[in-house]
Amino acid sequence: MCSLVITPALAGNFKGQVVKVLDGDTIEVLGPAKRTQRVRLQGIDAPENSQPFGPQARHRLLALVGGKVVTVTTDKRDRHGRTLGKVSLAGQDVGLTLVREGYAWWYRDYAADQNLLDRVLYPLAEVQARWGDQGLWRDPDPVPPWTFRRR
Repeated sequence: MCSLVITPALAGNFKGQVVKVLDGDTIEVLGPAKRTQRVRLQGIDAPENSQPFGPQARHRLLALVGGKVVTVTTDKRDRHGRTLGKVSLAGQDVGLTLVREGYAWWYRDYAADQNLLDRVLYPLAEVQARWGDQGLWRDPDPVPPWTFRRR
């Protein structure tokens, strides 16, 4: 019962201008009250900057949202204190776009954080990117970032 009362109070949307793209799945947004918030895109994990396709993923995210006003839908923070949210630009889901174009993996380990529709769309987008040899799927043996970080 408490979670039903607390969750809506935590959930929210905010709009802000993307002022920095740190990597393929993390941005800084100048949001309400002119505060900068670090936002981790929910549902995806992009290659690290130091691994193959990392710089390309960062540049693609920069091309998509750099300097633009985005909407962030969020209800939590990740373990690093970043806002964890779904980022949209003109109604387009930015994370889904990155997966579809082969610049990120669907982050299965956190699928429970996504709504039901996204738990269907994201894996489909990843399969389509794989079959189409899009982005990182051109690599004969792409290493997921969660594996790369453990090395």
